[in-house]
Amino acid sequence: MTKTTIAIVDDHELMAKALSGLVQKYEEYEVLYEVSNGQELLERIRQNNVPDVVLLDINMPVMNGFETALWLKNNHPHVKVLALSMNDREESIVGMLRNGARGYLLKGCKPSELKQALDAIVQKGFYYTEYITGQLIRSLSPDSFQNAFDHLGFNEREIEFVKWACSDLTYVEIADKISVSPRTIDGYRESVFQKMGVKSRVSMAIEAIRLRIIEV
Repeated sequence: MTKTTIAIVDDHELMAKALSGLVQKYEEYEVLYEVSNGQELLERIRQNNVPDVVLLDINMPVMNGFETALWLKNNHPHVKVLALSMNDREESIVGMLRNGARGYLLKGCKPSELKQALDAIVQKGFYYTEYITGQLIRSLSPDSFQNAFDHLGFNEREIEFVKWACSDLTYVEIADKISVSPRTIDGYRESVFQKMGVKSRVSMAIEAIRLRIIEV
């Protein structure tokens, strides 16, 4: 069986060793190396030691998690980043997701959640808990949309729907807001999901960020 390779980037050696020991117990995964900051990760990758997944701390000296995630996004977009942090602030979560992280895990989580997150990132391409998606949706501003809908073939009503769907309003409240029936909103939702290739409201919001349709 081909194992998924992992790099651990954390300036706290004890945490890095603990994570490494935990991951090594998982049959499907193999830890390639542990490094203490983003610069050291870059050096390893430039030596052709490219992992499948990076467990990435945010607050580190020399090169932090935000800078490292963005570098990976621009230079090795196939490498999947799982952010690890003690920090649950909205701006940190959204910042890491915008810089390419496929998931965000708090260091206080249970070991079983780490395994769940790794499996999800490998199999589905992302891992977002209900808490993280809640923070993400609440951070989206209905007034911050850019004119980048054309290539997706959205009409004006669908654009308006996406704008409100990236707020914390319910679908019924959105229907009332734009003076249409809930059944009509269902039609907009189905059309938008199909054009964006998503299956949920949260995925739609995340995809809108990824495509830079909206700014957060």
